[in-house]
Amino acid sequence: MTQSKDTSLTRFGISMDADLLARYDRLIDEKGYTNRSEAIRDMVRDSLVQQEYLSNQPVVGSVTLVYNHHAHDITHKLTHYQHEYSDLIIATLHVHLTGDDCMEIIALKGPGNRLKLFSDNLLGMKGVKHGKLVVTSAVTP
Repeated sequence: MTQSKDTSLTRFGISMDADLLARYDRLIDEKGYTNRSEAIRDMVRDSLVQQEYLSNQPVVGSVTLVYNHHAHDITHKLTHYQHEYSDLIIATLHVHLTGDDCMEIIALKGPGNRLKLFSDNLLGMKGVKHGKLVVTSAVTP
């Protein structure tokens, strides 16, 4: 490894199979990266965020869910559950998709393991058709 003039930047080499590198180059080109270093930095950050997400480290994120608002007591259950975890919730957005379906987006901040627990229970409720939690680091590495 070599240290550049900018002491916060370190250069290092990576050995990789030629076919894997070609596939990777196509992927980073499709995603619009200007160079491999940017793409690798993002991969490293994502790996670190996933570690934080599985621990009690602070993360921010959003859980998006689509549900049938006619499902038995679903609106009451979702609201009640969100009140139990109000310390994690920054904001919510409710969207009417059809006469039957709604989408809710909940912005969250807190320990990764609590965000996961919150979203798993929310997404597992009867009447929720689909959903996903997306997290990122509360502190940029």
